[in-house]
Amino acid sequence: MDKDYDSIINERAQHVFDVMAPRTSDEDLVRLRDAFELAREAHAPQVRKTGEPYILHPIAVASIAAEELNLDVNSIIAAFLHDVVEDTPHPIEEISTRFGDDVAFLVNVLTKKEKKNYDMSKQVDNFKQILSAIQHDIRPIMVKLADRLHNMRTLSSMGPDKQMKIAGETDYFYAPLANRLGLYHVKTELENLSFRFRCPHDFEEISHLIENDRHQQHERLERFRVQLESTLAEAGMSVKVAVEYREPYSIWRKMRKFGDDFNHLKYRHFTDIIFKTAEGMDDKETALHIYSILTDRFKEKPGGISNYIDSPKENGYQSFHVKLLADFGRWQEVHISSERMVRNSRLGYRAERSQDYIGRWVDKFRGVLREISSHTEGIDFMEKVTSTFYNDDIMVFTPKGKAVVLPQKSSLLDFAYEISTELGNHAKYARVNGFLSSMKSALRRGDVVEIFTDPNVHPKKEWLDIVVSYKAKEAIESYLAAQPAPKFYRCECCLPIPGEEVVGFRDKKGTLTIHKRDCPIAIRLASQFGDDIVSVEFEPDDTLYPVTVTVKAVDRFHLFLDVVDCISNKLNLNIDSYNSTCEDSIVTSQLSFGVHSYEELQKIISHIYGIRDVDEVKRKLK
Repeated sequence: MDKDYDSIINERAQHVFDVMAPRTSDEDLVRLRDAFELAREAHAPQVRKTGEPYILHPIAVASIAAEELNLDVNSIIAAFLHDVVEDTPHPIEEISTRFGDDVAFLVNVLTKKEKKNYDMSKQVDNFKQILSAIQHDIRPIMVKLADRLHNMRTLSSMGPDKQMKIAGETDYFYAPLANRLGLYHVKTELENLSFRFRCPHDFEEISHLIENDRHQQHERLERFRVQLESTLAEAGMSVKVAVEYREPYSIWRKMRKFGDDFNHLKYRHFTDIIFKTAEGMDDKETALHIYSILTDRFKEKPGGISNYIDSPKENGYQSFHVKLLADFGRWQEVHISSERMVRNSRLGYRAERSQDYIGRWVDKFRGVLREISSHTEGIDFMEKVTSTFYNDDIMVFTPKGKAVVLPQKSSLLDFAYEISTELGNHAKYARVNGFLSSMKSALRRGDVVEIFTDPNVHPKKEWLDIVVSYKAKEAIESYLAAQPAPKFYRCECCLPIPGEEVVGFRDKKGTLTIHKRDCPIAIRLASQFGDDIVSVEFEPDDTLYPVTVTVKAVDRFHLFLDVVDCISNKLNLNIDSYNSTCEDSIVTSQLSFGVHSYEELQKIISHIYGIRDVDEVKRKLK
């Protein structure tokens, strides 16, 4: 029997009107109905892959935007009309005339622009168009997230190739963006829908494992839940307590991150405690009161607290996390949140907050997007945006207590550049929580960091492999770009130094690379591209070239000190590294240091040979 689509369309559209009525004027409700009628008429000839009338999609987008995202009336009008200009003959000027410039702006941002030539690809250009709207208004992105959410909910009607394209976009772009806007539920659903269509076998397997675990653990988890609830009830606290399993995508990501299988993965689930703020207390005081009551009853895991109330995530997420020991002998992760915090997780940046964390983030996003746009294009643009904003963040502190928010996996170099470009460019070492640390070291949430500089330290190319934040990468790239281009490059196989017999080869791009004359690569190139050989003068200057020498000697008392004394005191060289092993009274050592020339290296080798019981000294190459 054919479906009565007219009744379905009218019923679903009426639901949108009913949701909006309590917060919308009569005049705007008329505009809303008018937008629906225009969309219905414009899309009348079109059907979706499911065979349903196309108008059901704009209605669904409007419903998500109104009910789940709590958007304003112009955004709901734009949701009804978001495909009209792109897919029907109705121009944007008609939208502006009938519904105003604000609605026209929203629809225009949501309309993909057809070009003969895209900067990088149609998808990347569309991402850039959506992101650029943040510099003016956040609402187009919210409507686009509603659109993407409905597309993902109905993706099963598409072919595998289309599923992979849309799911890949969602996982790479839309889900992380929802997370950064504080829309936790949207982010979670988008991640899992993407995972379901990208990796259906993994999704089904993990879903099955979760259901089995939920069944097996139900009795003891329910007992733990009741114990929490009754313990708080006895103390006069009325709360909601629920055990929540993490979604398949979250489980899969943790399994990959920690290298664990499902059965050995910790904290596959957590327990939510949601409270009404106690009279005479604020959220933090109530959360700490609950924490105090529970830790009188349950053993608390040392170091198991994460206080996201005082230090919210950059997307505004707040809660108090603690790990408690259940009576069945397993640590359980417990999240203590107020009703306001839970509401904020659903509404994201649109929720009223005592401190405007998301507002600050949006302002930061706008500024950095402008800076990124002025320097980069295409895929490079997207990589820098995602590395800057879409990773989970960590909060670390200066010695004076100033909070610094950085992407997860940031290094101490990222921290230095976040403070200032000057600090980053000359950062030599750091102290983290009072302990000496290399600038390459990764940061952890809550670290207290002090940076120490040296005017002789400057950015190196390898720093780009250490930093993750856009600000650090841009500063390093800018410094390197300002340096004079090298006249030539050294072969990474033979690593020539000034004073050695060298030969150069210039490739088709004009790049000149020098080799030692006995280098196997040089010999091969000479036999195949002899016309590309270039005569090179490789003279010493102030540049220090890293070298490593291997020293073999008979073991004896004071041997190590004699070698160090020879290098450091007699030759005035800094030793970059010293590794030594002893087997059957034969000591093998490797020393790394910098030299200006081959002649200087030979002098150093000669001095080391002069040390008693040293038998062999030779330069080590790759």
